[in-house]
Amino acid sequence: MSENTADFFAACWQEATRHSPWRKRRLQGRDPVARWNRMAADFAERTSECQSRDHRQDIIAWLGENDALSAGMEVLDIGSGPGNWAVPMAARCSRLVALEPAGAMLEILSSRVREAGIENITPHQATWQEVDLDALGWRGRFDLVFASMTPGVDGPEMLYKMLDACKPETGFCFLAAFAGHSWHQWYGDVWRSIFDEEMTGRGTDIIYPFNMIYALGYRPELRFEYWNRKISWSRDKAIEEFTTFFEDFTPMTRSVQARIAEYVDARLQDGRFLDNRNGCRGMMVWSMGRKVV
Repeated sequence: MSENTADFFAACWQEATRHSPWRKRRLQGRDPVARWNRMAADFAERTSECQSRDHRQDIIAWLGENDALSAGMEVLDIGSGPGNWAVPMAARCSRLVALEPAGAMLEILSSRVREAGIENITPHQATWQEVDLDALGWRGRFDLVFASMTPGVDGPEMLYKMLDACKPETGFCFLAAFAGHSWHQWYGDVWRSIFDEEMTGRGTDIIYPFNMIYALGYRPELRFEYWNRKISWSRDKAIEEFTTFFEDFTPMTRSVQARIAEYVDARLQDGRFLDNRNGCRGMMVWSMGRKVV
């Protein structure tokens, strides 16, 4: 296979995913949507903080500067969650389809839509993997296909699907993903304690889709954003958070529960679990009509 082709970079992405401990350890039969349903209320509250809202407004303005979001456009928001992006983007476009598999997330979205008096958001409950573009009439339909930090775009096939849903000459795509270290900074110590291995990457870094899109001839506008979040949880809340994460990878035996509790207890200060979480996200937007041959 020739290097520097989309197929080459797609294979690199698939290889990284295949060898990821995340993939190897994930328990069979676990419904990932159920996890997002359980997390919906907490996720919606946490991502409503001022820092998160300011970030979203900044990115929406950036999309406008790149002609990727404007009045009259139809937008597809992949993995919309509780509407963190859908609600503010709806004010900038004519119609938005909010694609989200978790019913609890869509309930929050519906509540926000009613409270804001928004009439141009259409929810659609499904995973991106389940979507049939032809059956829904979504092939080549959208002016902007938007996917921010979503497990929906988990490999080359789902990235190509974004392109297929976008208007081929006039449309735009936006994708955001982790850039560099992420989850293993927060859960790596407990992972190592349980599995006796390092919690290495999961194949979700922005480098993989960026290289594919570049190799296809597009020239994305790319930017990076560092973020920091200070954690202050009760002991029970901290244990719940770690349990919610690890129950997708291992049965919650007494031994596993004890390791989680030991980790949390060792980091309590005045009864609070304190942590300083930071990371970097990569964001790229590209025009379907601008391609280097």
